[in-house]
Amino acid sequence: MTQVHIRIDDTDLAVSPQLTIMEAAEQLGIQIPRLCYHPDLSIEGACRVCIVEVEGYKNYLPSCATRVQEGMVIRTNSPEIRQARRDLVELIIDNHPRECQTCERDGNCELQNLAYAMGVRERLFEGRRKLYKVESSSPAVIRDAEKCILCRRCVRVCSEIQGIHNLSQLYRGFDTRVAPAHEAPMNESVCIACGQCINVCPVAAFLERPSTDAVWRSLSDPETLVIAQVAPAIRAAIGEGFNLPPGQIMTGQTVTALRRLGFDIVFDTNFGADLTVVEEAHEFARRLKENRDLPLLTSCSPGWIKFLEHFYPEFIPNASTCKSPMSILSTVSKTYYAQQRGIDPKKIFMVAIMPCVAKKFEAERGEHVSETGAPYTDVVLTTRELIWMIKAYGIDLTHLPEGEFDHPLGFSTGAADLFGKTGGVMEAVLRTAVEQLTGQTLTSIDFQQVRDVEGIREAQLEVAGRTLHVAVANGLNNAKLLLEKVKSGEAHYDLIELMACPGGCVGGGGQPYPPPGYHVLDKEILKKRAQALLDIDAGKPLRKAHENPYIIEIYKEFLGEPGSPVSHKLLHTTYHPREPRGIK
Repeated sequence: MTQVHIRIDDTDLAVSPQLTIMEAAEQLGIQIPRLCYHPDLSIEGACRVCIVEVEGYKNYLPSCATRVQEGMVIRTNSPEIRQARRDLVELIIDNHPRECQTCERDGNCELQNLAYAMGVRERLFEGRRKLYKVESSSPAVIRDAEKCILCRRCVRVCSEIQGIHNLSQLYRGFDTRVAPAHEAPMNESVCIACGQCINVCPVAAFLERPSTDAVWRSLSDPETLVIAQVAPAIRAAIGEGFNLPPGQIMTGQTVTALRRLGFDIVFDTNFGADLTVVEEAHEFARRLKENRDLPLLTSCSPGWIKFLEHFYPEFIPNASTCKSPMSILSTVSKTYYAQQRGIDPKKIFMVAIMPCVAKKFEAERGEHVSETGAPYTDVVLTTRELIWMIKAYGIDLTHLPEGEFDHPLGFSTGAADLFGKTGGVMEAVLRTAVEQLTGQTLTSIDFQQVRDVEGIREAQLEVAGRTLHVAVANGLNNAKLLLEKVKSGEAHYDLIELMACPGGCVGGGGQPYPPPGYHVLDKEILKKRAQALLDIDAGKPLRKAHENPYIIEIYKEFLGEPGSPVSHKLLHTTYHPREPRGIK
């Protein structure tokens, strides 16, 4: 490849002409400050914090948006450049709320870190400052326009990764702000509650709706049986909140921490995942036999389901009617488990620990309430919220002994752990469905064809004399590509797994903010979290959901059989088209 010769800070360098000045500088170990830039999103060039000086140019150039050219002589750290950057950051700071000590992002705020690095130690400019109320209509995502620095990362991730286009910049000049169309409340927009805007926001203009106060109250009530359930992706990411490297398996320590917080019972969402697999495999086999409503679309991701209801309602009949593992576990806890223990379900307070902000929305769906109108899942905490609660209680997760989940709803097979990564639901369902379709025991159960998915993966499987066409997608722009191929008749699939977030649940909107050296959506973080789940699966003695002895027991004692009237009443749900405005 042809290279260009440039000079950066008195060092000669030969690089590809496809590189930007920022990328070229990184080859020399020069980290040019940046704020609006994100490596997985389009170039915005809005903040100008990354400006550099290039000989022959009258004005400073944004290094994130300027490609190198032959003979360029670049200075990244002259006194004038440093002062100009500092002036830009000071202007942003002076129009920012003075709430650092009480802000959710204190200590993990890119603006705060940048101000420190630039040497900003005081506010120099006084005058009119933007003042907006916090918009908290959504059960999942809160928007605080006062803290917004107009970097447009949220706008870009919503359109480029998720394909929702819910956010845009409104108005002009001083009055510019980011919001849904017509400045509608988030709850009346097409927001799918995935929380990726929270992940990429460098400050705290977007946050998950907090639920910790309700949990503290329940834990202090001696009359309430407080149950926690822990999603598979939590165990592969929670350690990052305690300065452990990504992908550290912290299952047992998380259980112990929950007990020390005061939870009476700690169940594993994986049990719900095993039940989901058995029900969904039965559903898939039945649809194949009847040749109807194919492809079967997985339904575990609430962000994807809300996207489906808003934008592709014609595919609702294709979606699996199985509830998500969270909702299934909550349902059987307040029915089967309560019955077994002789507990009044009204005295059970179910707290779901999820990597997903959209689970807060799912918990409030009208379809997920009991006959008395009470929710099956009372509160959803994100991984970040649980990390804060553990720290607030003075618990050091890294030095805890490993605890064990309570039985019967705490035992799971390796298949359930795979739900936390993209392709995992597909693989788990195939392990059970293929045995149902062939009547034979699988000896090789690792479906490598649907692993390591970056965007979209398609595969063909020979099963029981027929070819199964399957596909996996994560990130909803990729989901669009698959659904459009099905609509146009360009492709035929029997089973499609769709996840709203990049990498699946390991990249959920409620996962920890990245540690130093990484960025949000960093593929290396996602791969390490996913590998942790694969390692857990590989190390378990039972790796097929239908072999879980407690799953066998619950069908024998309570549910009857997969797809039975009782199973369908408790473990399945319905979806409905949504207008562009409104979630009712």
